[in-house]
Amino acid sequence: MDWKEVLRRRLAVPNSKKNEKELKEEEMDLFTKYYTEWKGGRKNANAFYKSIPRFYYRLPAEDEVLLQKLREESRAVFLQRKSRELLDNEELQNLWFLLDKHQTPPMIGEEAMINYENFLKVGEKSGPKCKQFFMAKVFAKLIHTDPYGRISIMQFFNYVMRKVWLHQTRIGLSLYDVAGQGYLRESDLENYILELIPTLPQLDGLEKSFYSFYVCTAVRKFFFFLDPLRTGKIKIQDILACSFLDDLLELRDEELSKESQETNWFSAPSALRVYGQYLNLDKDHNGMLSKEELSRYGTATMTNVFLDRVFQECLTYDGEMDYKTYLDFVLALENRKEPAALQYIFKLLDIENRGYLNVFSLNYFFRAIQELMKIHGQDPVSFQDVKDEIFDMVKPKDPLKISLQDLISSNQGDTVTTILIDLNGFWTYENREALVANDNENTTDLEDT
Repeated sequence: MDWKEVLRRRLAVPNSKKNEKELKEEEMDLFTKYYTEWKGGRKNANAFYKSIPRFYYRLPAEDEVLLQKLREESRAVFLQRKSRELLDNEELQNLWFLLDKHQTPPMIGEEAMINYENFLKVGEKSGPKCKQFFMAKVFAKLIHTDPYGRISIMQFFNYVMRKVWLHQTRIGLSLYDVAGQGYLRESDLENYILELIPTLPQLDGLEKSFYSFYVCTAVRKFFFFLDPLRTGKIKIQDILACSFLDDLLELRDEELSKESQETNWFSAPSALRVYGQYLNLDKDHNGMLSKEELSRYGTATMTNVFLDRVFQECLTYDGEMDYKTYLDFVLALENRKEPAALQYIFKLLDIENRGYLNVFSLNYFFRAIQELMKIHGQDPVSFQDVKDEIFDMVKPKDPLKISLQDLISSNQGDTVTTILIDLNGFWTYENREALVANDNENTTDLEDT
C-alpha cells in the first residue's frame, strides 16, 4: 500500500486522544471482561458464593451521631430484653419450693436429694425461664456417688443461682461497654467500679477524696492479670471467668472477717495499705517515686541492678514512677507464683531482650546479690553453685537457656526470681533448712508447754 494513502487515511480519522481517567476505566473494563471469560468455566460452581451472609458491620464514626445513638439504643433494648429473661427473686423462691416439694428420700444427713424423674417434673412446673436448667447434661454434671442416682437439691439450686448471677453481671458489665464489642477499656471499668462503691458496705468508711485512688488500685489488678499484652482492654468473658469480681463483690458482706479483708486486694484496709506504702516511700512529696525512694520498698534489700531495670523498662515520667506503675510493681512482687507476675519480672531479667535467660543474665543479677552480701559482712556464695541450683530447679528444655514458659512450668519461678533480685529473699532461700528446723523446735516447745 502506498504510504501516501496510509497517511491520508490516518489524517481522515478524527482525533480520539483519551484522558488518563478514561484510559483507566477502559483498562478496568477490559480486565473485568477477560478475567470473567477466564473464570467462566467455574461460574456455575461458584454461584452459591452470592448467598454468603454479611459478616462485617462497620462501627459508626465519631461524626455519625445518629448512627451512634441508634446503636446505643438498640443495645440498651437488647440488654433489657436479656435481663427480663432472667429469674427474679420471686421465681427463684418458687423454684426452691418446687424442688423441696419433690425431694426424693432418703436424705443424706441433712441434705435433700432429687432423682431424675422428679427433676423433670419440677422442670415442667417451674416455667419457661427455668427450662434451660432442667437438661439431662445439667443433671449429669451434678451427679456424683449417690447410690440411688440422685443429685443434691442444694447443689442444683446453687448452680442455678450462680448462672443467674453470671448473666446478671454480664448484662451489668455490658452496659459499660461503650464500643459494644464485648470488652471493657480502662475508663469503662473505672466507671463500673466507681458506681459500684456505694453498694459495697465494706467500703462505707472510705472518704470520697480517696475514691479515685481506690478505683485506680482496683482496676490495675484486673488489667495487670487479664491484659498481659497491654492492649488497654479486657474481654468481659475473662472478667467473669476469673475470681477478681467475686473478691470485689465479697465486700457486700457486712460481716466479712478481718482476715478476709486483709487478704482481699479490693478491701479498704488493703487499698489503704498499698497507698499508704506509696506515700511513705515518697519522701520529697512530689507524688512520684524515684529509684532511690523505691529502693526502700519492703525490706529495702532489692539490688540496684534490678531497680535500674525497673526504671528502664517501666513507664516513668522524667525518671520517676507514678502510682499506676507502682501498682504493677507491687502486684508482680506480691504474686510471684502467677504467670502474669513472672512475665513482668522475666522481662526485667531478660537484659538482652532475647526471650530467654542464659548464664550471662543470671550472673549479671547475682553479682549484685554478692556485692550486697559483702556490704552486710557476709561471705559471698559461689555463682556456679547458685547457677547449678537454678537450672536443677527449673529443668529447662534447653540446658543452656531458661524461657518464661520453663519458669512457669517448673513452679519454681517465684524462688528463682527472688534469688536474683532480693538479698533478703536469697538469704531466706539459702537458710531454708535452718529456718524449717527452727520452726519445728518452736512448735515442739509449744506442745510441751
